Amino acid sequence: MAYRLGVDVGGTFTDVLLVHDESGESHRAKTPSTPKDQSIGVLNGIEQVCAKAGIAPDEVERIMHGTTVATNAILEGRGARVGLVTTEGFRQILQVGRSHIPGGLGSWIMWPKPLPLALLEDTVEALERIDTHGSVERELDESDIRVKLERLRDSGIEALTIALINSFANDEHEKRILRIAEELMPNVPISLSSQILPEIREYERTNTTVANSYVRPEVGRYLYNLERSLSDKGIDANLHIVRSDGGLESVTQAEEAPVTLLMSGPAGGVAGAVAMAKQSGFENLLTFDMGGTSTDVALVENGVPRIGRDTLVGDLTVRASSVDIRTVGAGGGSIAHVPQLTGALRVGPHSAGAEPGPACYGKGGELPTVTDANVVLGYLPPSLLGGQMSLDVEAARRSVKQIAAAIGLPDEETAAAGIIDIVNEAMFGALRLVSVQQGYDPRDFALVAFGGAGPLHGNALARLMGSWPLIVPPSPGVLCAYGDVATDLRSESARTFMRRFAHTSDSEVQVLLDELASEAQASLDAEEIPRDQQQVTFEIDVRYSGQGFEVPIEFGSSRLEDIGGLPELGRRFNEEHQRLFLFATDAEHEIVNIRAVASANPTHLAVAKIPYGGSESLHALVDTVKIWVDGAFVEAGHYDRTALLAGNVVNGPAVITEMDSTTLVLPGHSATTDPSGNLLIRPTSES
Repeated sequence: MAYRLGVDVGGTFTDVLLVHDESGESHRAKTPSTPKDQSIGVLNGIEQVCAKAGIAPDEVERIMHGTTVATNAILEGRGARVGLVTTEGFRQILQVGRSHIPGGLGSWIMWPKPLPLALLEDTVEALERIDTHGSVERELDESDIRVKLERLRDSGIEALTIALINSFANDEHEKRILRIAEELMPNVPISLSSQILPEIREYERTNTTVANSYVRPEVGRYLYNLERSLSDKGIDANLHIVRSDGGLESVTQAEEAPVTLLMSGPAGGVAGAVAMAKQSGFENLLTFDMGGTSTDVALVENGVPRIGRDTLVGDLTVRASSVDIRTVGAGGGSIAHVPQLTGALRVGPHSAGAEPGPACYGKGGELPTVTDANVVLGYLPPSLLGGQMSLDVEAARRSVKQIAAAIGLPDEETAAAGIIDIVNEAMFGALRLVSVQQGYDPRDFALVAFGGAGPLHGNALARLMGSWPLIVPPSPGVLCAYGDVATDLRSESARTFMRRFAHTSDSEVQVLLDELASEAQASLDAEEIPRDQQQVTFEIDVRYSGQGFEVPIEFGSSRLEDIGGLPELGRRFNEEHQRLFLFATDAEHEIVNIRAVASANPTHLAVAKIPYGGSESLHALVDTVKIWVDGAFVEAGHYDRTALLAGNVVNGPAVITEMDSTTLVLPGHSATTDPSGNLLIRPTSES
């Protein structure tokens, strides 16, 4: 029997999902994360889920892992001390950066500019110069750079970045410096900008490669510990890591280019949402993943997540392909507080995390969180994780009472409702960023709510967005792990190709596309994926000649001439430009970058179907509970989700519980179970 296992490590819980390849039978486990060494939590989850399935751990053949190690290293400032080698005259490239300042008008006055990940004292200049066409204007002075590298080594750097000004056009000098550095500092990981991001724009290329070096030792240690721990347990499974763009890569690739992992965890959730929503016939989606620490949202059009060229983590923006995910510091563990300066209620971004966690967890936490507010309002049952974890209701009430006292509210329920309203507004804003502000009408999309806390807030968010139905997949708390399981290998190859349309041709562009396709497929060949099980898609960055930015235009796996050549490419660019910026011009088009993405054919996991049971759902009713709605307690049905059959309808107000999550159905709405186990929630008038 073939089993594959998905693992997703979050800030609060580690989720594990075990799936049988042929039957689709699945088993899940949710264990507390272990921030000091995430591999401990991963192994605990694997042992637990294998015990539930009644199999030995060595029966698992493949492990797909979404990880936040790289992300946390940047957010927490725990990366390596990075040495940087750049071209003479560009020593302050990271300090100069770009002129963009986040925030509104006047934000430059108060914005604290973050320190670069490679400090100025750890940056040296190479005496060399290559022009934009790849011709050597000044030969590399090897004796000079040797002395400077020795100085970096002696200063105690832990990782090295080599990023020369025009290495995207010719990487000869970077490779010569690499050979010298490997001789002088054999134990220091070295990243070349011509390998990490072989594209024009020296700041973005340098910053991205420095970020790669910054997280590389931390990611390397984690993956080494994880592989060793798996081996010690007798687990000889094939381990792959989820990339930010939703694909998989080998451990070796992840160790060498961990900058591709910064959105690893959230990308798995989007993949899982797409896979489950397709079972219900929906392909235009807004995904809403609310965990214990943060909420991640994304947009999916025609079953394909939008892929962005920039990845944002904290204050750092790197040029790396990733699912276009927006994150806000709003999760179940987000702490509510009332600043003395304003006296206004705020929620997040600080989180109680896994230790000590919300007050209701009974682990010593005393500060009020979103989870505590949900407990006070009756939305959460007295226990979680199938009875494994009891909630301290009185502790939750004491914590929320602090908020009521601070702002003069009459009771804990009113304060708790305020906490929920504020956190919902924060997540509403994030959903607008990926929809309305990208030119999409959210009413044309279904909303998929998952994560441990997503189904509790999904109905309210769907009502704010007008996005129906609200889809709550089965086991929503471990959907990221399901997405990891449903993901396949992917590799990307890119190159800068600066040409106006009038100065190139379909055939010249196609030659480069073919070369990039071969490079991208080579990585899949190394993983023994047959060519007939691979597919390649192409993307060309286009702009109006003289424009300061470009827009990526994807045209699938077709040859350029088959889609209508450069004229059709220009038409698609105009259409996308119109959607994004509300105008298009007749200016000349220009190509900037070309890339090819090779991926293994999608995995079609069997999904266990549930039998039809008619619309009646009384057999799943556990009891009735009181929940706070619109300023008063009302009676709501408490349902066991595992007892619901296809076609069963649950009318709100209702609370539907399962092992890893709780779904809230508001008054005036109803939830219908489909054959794949998804809950489809709509206003009662539309059901």
